[in-house]
Amino acid sequence: MRLGRRLKHQRVDESLSPTEMSVLGTLARCGSATPGELARKEHVQPPSMTRIVALLESKGLVRLEPHPEDRRQKVVSQTETAEAMLEESRRKRNAWLADLAEGLDEDEWAKLRAAAPVLEKLAHL
Repeated sequence: MRLGRRLKHQRVDESLSPTEMSVLGTLARCGSATPGELARKEHVQPPSMTRIVALLESKGLVRLEPHPEDRRQKVVSQTETAEAMLEESRRKRNAWLADLAEGLDEDEWAKLRAAAPVLEKLAHL
């Protein structure tokens, strides 16, 4: 948990909340989605997601488009600005982790490699 908190501080845009960054990350991983789908994936209530999407839209990080099959709904997509920001944040976090990892010995690296598949699985449950 401490590592996760420290990683969250390695962002490019400090004006975004961790929740807003998480929504952008979900859009990057999963592609466009309705606000309801995003709310389910992010484990927040739909009205909260509506506010988050509105904030991200006002910052030029997402765009809302008509749903192709249901005119009552909108589809949220990330913008190129969001893609670039996420890529830069990823680069910054990776560089920070690489600096930390330089202090690991071979035994610690072996343990980390062995744990990686389990951590990946837990991250996606």
